[in-house]
Amino acid sequence: MKKVRMSGVIVIVSYLLLACNTQEGVSVKDLPIDKEATAETKALYYNLKNLGSSKILYGHQDDLAYGYSWWAEPGRSDVKESTGSYPAVYGWDLGDIRQGVEENLDGVNFENMKSWIREAYSRGGINTISWHMNHPVTDGDSWDRTPAVSSILPGGDQHAKFNGWLDIFAEFVLDLKGKNGELIPIIFRPYHEHTGSWFWWGDEQTSVDDYVAIWRYTVEYLRDKKNVHNLLYAYSPDGGAGDRYPKYMEKYPGDDFVDILALDDYGSYMNGNNRVRELSNELAQMVEEAEKRNKIAAFSETGLEGLTNPKWFTESLYETLVHNPKAKEIAYVLTWRNANFEKEQRDHFYAAHPEHESASDMKVFRDKELIVFEDEMPDMYSISIKR
Repeated sequence: MKKVRMSGVIVIVSYLLLACNTQEGVSVKDLPIDKEATAETKALYYNLKNLGSSKILYGHQDDLAYGYSWWAEPGRSDVKESTGSYPAVYGWDLGDIRQGVEENLDGVNFENMKSWIREAYSRGGINTISWHMNHPVTDGDSWDRTPAVSSILPGGDQHAKFNGWLDIFAEFVLDLKGKNGELIPIIFRPYHEHTGSWFWWGDEQTSVDDYVAIWRYTVEYLRDKKNVHNLLYAYSPDGGAGDRYPKYMEKYPGDDFVDILALDDYGSYMNGNNRVRELSNELAQMVEEAEKRNKIAAFSETGLEGLTNPKWFTESLYETLVHNPKAKEIAYVLTWRNANFEKEQRDHFYAAHPEHESASDMKVFRDKELIVFEDEMPDMYSISIKR
């Protein structure tokens, strides 16, 4: 097992001190936007921000819920069975969460999801939640492109309904607790890929003012009205931070409403594309933007469907992360889910599974000094200050 190298004498800061906004070695710049965030949430923010200078955590969507050839089997993980370790970051999605609904849009039971989030946290893993939110006006899915934001903001005819959905979200995340009763920190990634137009909150469906308004309202409602203080908020446009897609910051909600600058990108690897250098430069630009704003940078979604290049992890993903040295400063990268082939199409998987020829290449990727899986993570939920 390789070790995460951390130089210097380590001083462990107590959780009591961590609850303060400033302390020796920890400034306001090293704390999240929610000044009442839990101690563990502040620690996660601090550690992600500082780990990003030397290591990249690897994540996978729905890793514990199902895999290519199994469904809801305790202890199983396609990533672990391919590489020897669980991922460091676990992605989940609350699509379809509404009154009286028990499963998300991919058939994952919400109560089971809570159990898997607790399990990941108990091993030191990090959990991130996206939300393919249903259409609040038509009750359709996220891909219903009917404009909606003006109807759900204060004064809109669907505002109360929208608040009800946020209430259910708040109830969900406030039920996520560790063995000592502490709230589990969650990286929350709402209204993602808004620079495309496939979701009802997308580019053609929302003005700059509307997108900023709904983002800020969501943060303020959850934080100030529902007292949810275990969230870090991730802003994740689609497609790029650089010249190929210059709209990255166009609808940015503001530094007081975002903890993580992130990016979703599949197009650089699809249909025979391998725009490694271009994407690496875009990640580097995003890192620089995050640094200017004292934020964390992350590669929040990516992958090659079906891993049609069995060496994609080393030839494409790893090269993307290292081509531009600045790109290496992202905190984590997450590949999308491995859909169960008996329930869905056979080629919808983004991490290796042990029956696929890409498994050996993913193991090589996992063994890179830059890359961190769960079994080699430092403690992300207390603060260690380098001296």
